[in-house]
Amino acid sequence: MTGDRGRSIRTIVRVVSLLFTGVFAGFLLGVLVLENSLRGYDAAIYTQVRLVELDSLDTLATVTLIPALVCTAIAGVLAVRAKSRDRWLLAAAFALLLVVFVTSLAINVPINGDQVGWSVQTPPSDWASVRDRWQLAHLVRTLCAVLAFCSLTAATFLRLARGPRTGSANLQIQSESRAPTSLVRNLST
Repeated sequence: MTGDRGRSIRTIVRVVSLLFTGVFAGFLLGVLVLENSLRGYDAAIYTQVRLVELDSLDTLATVTLIPALVCTAIAGVLAVRAKSRDRWLLAAAFALLLVVFVTSLAINVPINGDQVGWSVQTPPSDWASVRDRWQLAHLVRTLCAVLAFCSLTAATFLRLARGPRTGSANLQIQSESRAPTSLVRNLST
């Protein structure tokens, strides 16, 4: 991809990556706060809240994580091909989102599947250890998602700080930067 169209596509992919990663990280932070609040309650209350969480939150996780992962991968590949200075930040963000995805599939999703069958009146006897495993895995994926968002944000700032791309734009900026000096000189005479 070259030219304005290629730059536009790269920009759109980066914006979508940053947007979905930010929404996903924020969602995970909200769940982390809620889950931490639940630590002081008994099995019945924990189970009831988890059943409410499991009603739709898995869907929200899927519709935010998958686009974040795909767009970050595409942005990373495009940055590597262009030998962009921020390619390592994009690669780090993708690796962190991959850790989130694997942690979710290996630990959180199977526990979610088991918890859907829990009864509020008679939660399993090992409910606290299951809760702890889920919450620890959730903490790991939340930290990784937040770090991925920070990495994408840093890549965005690095890209914005890069400045103009073409020599003609540099010349135009240089000539404009001299204008105030000549204006001051003309005003002082």
